[in-house]
Amino acid sequence: MHTSLDLSSIYLKRQAESRSLSAENFRGEKGAGGMATKETSLTPGAPEQGRHLGRGWKASPCLPIKSGETVTLMDNAGPGVIRHMWITFDQKIRRQVILRIYWDGATQPSVECPIGDFMCQGWNKDQNITALPINVNPQGGMNCFFPMPFRKHARITVENGASIDIPHFFYTINYTLEPVPEESLYFHAQFRRVNPLPYKDVYTILDGVTGHGHYVGTFMSWQQNSSGWWGEGEIKMYLDGDREWPTICGTGTEDYFGGAWCFSPDNFSAPYFGFQHVVGKSGQTGARMTMYRFHMQDPVFFKKDLKVTMQALGWRDHGLPNARYHALQDDIASVAYWYQTLPAAPFPAFPDRDAREIV
Repeated sequence: MHTSLDLSSIYLKRQAESRSLSAENFRGEKGAGGMATKETSLTPGAPEQGRHLGRGWKASPCLPIKSGETVTLMDNAGPGVIRHMWITFDQKIRRQVILRIYWDGATQPSVECPIGDFMCQGWNKDQNITALPINVNPQGGMNCFFPMPFRKHARITVENGASIDIPHFFYTINYTLEPVPEESLYFHAQFRRVNPLPYKDVYTILDGVTGHGHYVGTFMSWQQNSSGWWGEGEIKMYLDGDREWPTICGTGTEDYFGGAWCFSPDNFSAPYFGFQHVVGKSGQTGARMTMYRFHMQDPVFFKKDLKVTMQALGWRDHGLPNARYHALQDDIASVAYWYQTLPAAPFPAFPDRDAREIV
């Protein structure tokens, strides 16, 4: 029995039932999609727009979410596996709308991220992404394909932490009801942001993780607060009791994200790696970039604990005989993606609206 799906196993018979949650079927019930009426629809204007066509013609395609409101998208029993999530809404507030996922009745979330950052959309702007687990298409169709097994229950909420209402929040969550193998781990994702990074501090992507699992991805949004090359910093991963010195140490920021020699003027998006200029160009003061790496073929395994950091390091006097490294004070945000056993250690306090704000 296995829950994985790829081209080598797609043809196998499975003991699974497909379900889908959306504003057209809030509970994901069998045979209950598209039944909304004028009285039950929450989508402003939609019932009137389709009245001449009758019931079943797009009467409830999306949700309004008021400023400060939290809505529940999924509250369903298992066992099962979330297979796909699709979301779209106004790009200008993606850092302020928070996705949280709770497994098996837990009171603390295993996923707590701005939806934009979770979907590799930094700086509140559209970026097309063609990675395997995250796929974002024109214009802002955000898709997640990380499989997320749950044994007893899954709950997904979205909080509108922006100062404005969202009139149209579109979503679909596709999942299967099926047995979950005993060795299955639970999906986790955590957001962090420091602006600016204090001088000579090392940016922490993830810390305080306890349990048995494996690390599967990093997304970073990076703003240069000084000019010149900024990507000499090393990734460090501290595994299972490492203290001062890590087991895994990279050779440079662009190296970890699959590039080389300061990337290039061009953006790229590939199945496991990507880099994009979002505002300005790398090397300019104020340039804003995003990067991702997904460890789909090379997960980082841990049995007890995990910490992940990234140095912010550039050049002083680059190209001159006295060139030397420069500890940077940039605006850095990240999402860490991993799987682990439950219970997980509590996450740090989530940054408030001002601490998340992009200015």
